[in-house]
Amino acid sequence: MMGYLGTGNVVTGFLFLAVLLVVPFWRILPRFDIPAPFALLAILPVGALILLWVIAFRDGFRDRSDNREEV
Repeated sequence: MMGYLGTGNVVTGFLFLAVLLVVPFWRILPRFDIPAPFALLAILPVGALILLWVIAFRDGFRDRSDNREEV
């Protein structure tokens, strides 16, 4: 008997958490001119932290500079 946390439950939980992290990053990263496949780094906890830092210190969304009105 494997007990409460069998191998299947651990793998399923890991895949569920990976999808919960990768999908939002996959949608957000192209807005910051970062290729979407870099979202796969979010599977690793350190990768997710690095991506959050990169996003936090980027200038912002691409279309922000296009919509500015010059005075």
